[in-house]
Amino acid sequence: MKKSLGEICFNIFNYTLLSVIAATMILPLLQLLAVSFSSPIAAESKQVFLFPMDFTLGTWKHILQNEVLWRSFGVTIYITVVGTFLSMLFTVLTAFPLSRREFLLKKPIMLAIVITMIFNAPMIPYFLTVRELGLMDTLWALIIPGLISTFNMIIVRTFFMGIPSDLDDAAKIDGCNDFRLLFQIYLPLSKPVLATIGLFYAVGFWNTFQPAVLFLRDQTLWPLQMRLRGYFISPEALAEVNLVMGDYDFNTITLKAATIIFATVPIVLVYPYLQKYFVKGAVLGSLKE
Repeated sequence: MKKSLGEICFNIFNYTLLSVIAATMILPLLQLLAVSFSSPIAAESKQVFLFPMDFTLGTWKHILQNEVLWRSFGVTIYITVVGTFLSMLFTVLTAFPLSRREFLLKKPIMLAIVITMIFNAPMIPYFLTVRELGLMDTLWALIIPGLISTFNMIIVRTFFMGIPSDLDDAAKIDGCNDFRLLFQIYLPLSKPVLATIGLFYAVGFWNTFQPAVLFLRDQTLWPLQMRLRGYFISPEALAEVNLVMGDYDFNTITLKAATIIFATVPIVLVYPYLQKYFVKGAVLGSLKE
C-alpha cells in the first residue's frame, strides 16, 4: 500500500531522531575506545575523537595483565549469572500464583507488593537487616536484597494472564499439577518476556554499585563498578607504576578509557542475542492486566 506524504515525513523524522539518539549513545563509547588505543601524548592533548592517534596496544596490554581487575571481573560475572538466574526463578514463582484466577489472596498480596514500588526501604533499616542476616562482606549481600524487581514481576504476571486459560484446562485434564503447568507449558511460551526481564536483571547486577559500597569492606570481593570507582579516585593504583619517572606508552587517561570499555562491552554484547525477544516481550507483557 502506497504511503501518504504525511507518513513518509513522519518516518523520515522518526528515523532521523532515533539515529541522533543512537549516535549520542554510541559516539562516547567509540571515543573512549579510540583513546584507549592512542598514545599518552595524544590523549593528554585531547587530539583523539573517533580514531586512535599514534596507535598503541600498550594500554590494553597493561589492563589485561591486571590481576586485581580480572578478579573484580570474575566477581561481577558470578553475581550477574547467579543473581540473574535466582531473580528470574523467584520472579516467575511469584508471578505465576498471582496470575491465577483461583488464587483468592492475589489482590491484597499484589497491593502489598506494589506499595514497595512507591515506598523504598529506608537506608538504615536496610543496612541493619542485611548486617543482622550475616551477609556483610559476602557476595550474597549483592544478590539477595534485590532478588526480585516488582516491575519485572508485574511484567511476567501480566504476560501469564494473557496466556489462554484453555491451556490450563487441557493440562489439568491430562493430570498436570501447577508446577508442571508452569515449567512445561507456561515457561516455554514465555521466552520473549523471560529474555526481557533477564536482560533487565543482568544489566542491574552487572552495574551493582550501592550494595557493594554499603556491605563490602573486603576489597577482594569488589565488583567491577567498585573497582572502577577506586581507580578513578586513585588512578595511580591502576597504573601500578610511577608514570612521572618512566617512559610508558600509556597514562592514566588511556588506562581509564580502557577500563571503562573493559567493564562495559561484555554486557553490551549480550543485547544483540536477546534483541528479537526483547521488544516482543516488553510489548506483550504490557498489554493486559
